[in-house]
Amino acid sequence: MADPMKIRAQMAGTNATIRVLMSHEMETGQRKDAAGKVIPAWYIQEVTGTHNGKTVLTAEWGTGVSKNPFLQFSIKGAKVGDKVAITWKDNRGDTRTDEATVS
Repeated sequence: MADPMKIRAQMAGTNATIRVLMSHEMETGQRKDAAGKVIPAWYIQEVTGTHNGKTVLTAEWGTGVSKNPFLQFSIKGAKVGDKVAITWKDNRGDTRTDEATVS
């Protein structure tokens, strides 16, 4: 299982700004190890963000996203105490979900 995501959800006026730091190797499948063998591709393919259980963000990623990706987005109409959850799924079938409370 991957390390937990670092999620910060803060109010900024009537919107909540969500910042997410995901821990993932994000291998492209194009690098080689010391023995000259290709390192298999391993990257996040799907990212979903929810606000109080309602989907507010969906993204499809590929090999062009950097290691330990950072994501930021805003949610209109959020309130302090609302729950925000982020879920990712990678090309190996691994998945991770973490949540934060808007402050």
